[in-house]
Amino acid sequence: MELKNQHRLKDKKVKIYSEELKDKLGDSPFGPEEAVDIADTDDEDEVLIIDDELVATFFDGELFPTIEGLLTMNATRRFVTVDMGAVKFVYNGADIMAPGIVDADENIREGDIVWVREIEHEKPLAVGRALTDGKEMIESEEGKVVKNLHHVGDGRFE
Repeated sequence: MELKNQHRLKDKKVKIYSEELKDKLGDSPFGPEEAVDIADTDDEDEVLIIDDELVATFFDGELFPTIEGLLTMNATRRFVTVDMGAVKFVYNGADIMAPGIVDADENIREGDIVWVREIEHEKPLAVGRALTDGKEMIESEEGKVVKNLHHVGDGRFE
């Protein structure tokens, strides 16, 4: 991936972004005074970078960590947990189906950007858009509940 127009964000903007992610997820991949760069990718994505790691991007205009960013933080909100049987499908880019879900943040609202984790080690597998509320994800027994936007191994933010 080629980065274009890379430049350092002002501390004030970093603080705003950090607080936004803390409000959504309970944590942020960067602190309010950390050196964070912003750049455009050749795929027309805008990404936030710390030490050459692409830690966050804007999914449909909404700031959210990448898988790499999620690995550096302790997110406690907007999670969807899948069983081990769903892992290989999510890893390969499949949307998340209700039968594979074992837990979810009940505060998730339809349309929210969420992160998908596996049950055993709670490691992030994907970032997606919620198609139902969190409580419905847990209670539902069929259908697609999260649209996969970015997943481990997709090469999108590497």
